[in-house]
Amino acid sequence: MSTFDAPAGPTIDCAPLHLFDELNLDTVRGAFARATPVSMRQAWRTEPEPAFAPGVVRTGWRDRSLFVFAELSDLDIFTNATGHNQRLCEIGDAFEVFLCPAGQEAYAEFHVAPNNLQLQLRFPDAGWRARVSKEDAVLKALMPPHSFQSRTWIDAGAHQWCVLAEIPSASVCEEARPIGGDLWRFSFCRYDHTRGGAPPVISSTSPHPVPAFHRPQEWGLIRFRG
Repeated sequence: MSTFDAPAGPTIDCAPLHLFDELNLDTVRGAFARATPVSMRQAWRTEPEPAFAPGVVRTGWRDRSLFVFAELSDLDIFTNATGHNQRLCEIGDAFEVFLCPAGQEAYAEFHVAPNNLQLQLRFPDAGWRARVSKEDAVLKALMPPHSFQSRTWIDAGAHQWCVLAEIPSASVCEEARPIGGDLWRFSFCRYDHTRGGAPPVISSTSPHPVPAFHRPQEWGLIRFRG
């Protein structure tokens, strides 16, 4: 995770955002219309699974926050989540954001479910999860509630749900700071569940050779334009 000049994943030139109505989906789409799109894929497979559904993510920034806007196709939009900081990816659809600033070992992971419930985690370094049990990893990595803000929209008729997340630098960096000019590693991922017990279809914007998301060596790079 120390090489930021030649990322394996996509590079985003992330532009500043003007103020916009964050409650109105059409206005949100307009605000991100010129942002660099990155697409979900299954790089570890020669062909996507038959049930694979596309997703596109765009970013922008303002002052001390990264904004992430995801549009996710989904034939069966659902979650069994009933509260924040549950294991969202195990109980329904989930959109995930991984972030790590240049020169920092610790990284953050944020989840959003279709009903806008959240999970927020912070890991000391890329190898930490291998040194603790799965149960301890989640419990010890939990961040305080509301470490980021999000909003979701569901359009069942169009088979799509959307996520807007505002992630402050204080929840990603060692300290809160303006992020103009920063470099961050990133990965956007999802778990697409279908009711009936079938395994979820997972995908990522990162070119992972195996279906595992905690591999920062394959994450992309965000350049925050000043």
